[in-house]
Order: sequence, then structure tokens, then C-alpha cells
Amino acid sequence: MSWKMIYLARRNPALRPEDFPQAWREHSALGAGCSNVRDKIRSVRQCARDLDNSARLAGASAGYDGVNLLELRDRQAADDIWNDEETLRIMRPDEPRVFSTWVRDFTLIAEEGVLRDGEPTDCVVTAFLGLAPGLNQADLDRALAAAGPERWLADPALGATRRLVINRVDGTPPPGYDYSLILEAWYPDPAAAIRAFDGVELPARLPRVVAACIDPARSVTLLTRVTHRRP
Repeated sequence: MSWKMIYLARRNPALRPEDFPQAWREHSALGAGCSNVRDKIRSVRQCARDLDNSARLAGASAGYDGVNLLELRDRQAADDIWNDEETLRIMRPDEPRVFSTWVRDFTLIAEEGVLRDGEPTDCVVTAFLGLAPGLNQADLDRALAAAGPERWLADPALGATRRLVINRVDGTPPPGYDYSLILEAWYPDPAAAIRAFDGVELPARLPRVVAACIDPARSVTLLTRVTHRRP
């Protein structure tokens, strides 16, 4: 298992949707030049919303512009990076140019659990899942313990993935981002993802014991393409 920082980002409204990935790459290049960022972040997968295909995936949201999957050195790195002098000096001033608000305001910290350990592709369906009313993280943890990989992969859409990952959110999410579980479903290409879901939204494809803990109305699914990676 490893730790991640995961963004659910909206672009600066002054940017056209098609220009957002390039602006985001430029922002990431600033981070590549920060020694402490290089030390704390092992890998980067910037995933922009697939503008050409999102409308064809059942339940895919158009309300966000991208997801960032950052693999961390350890859990402590997630806390340290917000107070790093070099990062604050170099990267933070550029954030309003690219995003709708400060990066910290749309970033979740999560512990990764790999259900199918294939290679990441260029197409990933990411779901940010909120808990059903009246339930808490302990309820979800019990459901996750009861649902082994075979239950996840038994669903045709999830079974068609090249790589399948669940990320359990840790700590207190920022306001407006009250998600408890983040799922990554990696496919060969957008057509394969759309075909696999076959008109059924992602929350309905979760293992039954996990689905009982999730409120689809408080969840968000994006179809994205990888527009930048490091290494």
C-alpha cells in the first residue's frame, strides 16, 4: 500500500477547457524544479476530463476539469508539503492562474489499495464516493473488509479494467469534498470504458456491501485521459 494526494480540480474559468491541460503541465513543471517536491512525491498522473467522450459514459460529470494522482513518499509528506517554504514560494503563486481556487482546497489524502495490479493506461474512470446518510467511516471500513478483490472484479465493467485501485480517504476532507473512497478504473481507451459500463453508472457497479454505504447523489464520476505523467 502507498499514500496519495488526490486532486478533484476545477480550472480557472478564464481558461478554455481545451487549454487547461497545458496550463496544468506548466504548473507541474514548477513542482519538478522544487527539490522538496521531488523528494516527497514519487509519481504524478495528471488526468484531464475527456472532452470528446465524457458525455457517452453513464453518470460522468462535467462539473470538474481534472484529477491528479500523486504517489507520496509516506503519509507525513502529505502534511509537510503544505508548509514547505520552497513550494509555497514557487508553486502557490501560480495556482490561481490554473485552478479555480487554492490546490489545498480540493486535495484529499488517501491510502491506496490495489485490487488489480496492472499497468496504468492513458484512460481512467475516477469516482469520488460519498457516504450514505447516517453512516460513518467505520461502516465503510467493515464493508471494504468484507469485499475482497473477487467481488469487485465480478462486475463486468470493473472486471474489464487493466488496473483497479481503491483509495480510502484519510483525515478531514476540505469543505465541499466530503468523499470517503476514491476508485480508479483504468481501461485501454475511452471506447473500452464506455462499452464496459454499458449505460450503468459506477455506484451501481460496486460490490453490494460497499454500495450500501455509498450515496450516489453525493458522489462524482469522471472519465479522464492522462495528459501528463512523471516519471
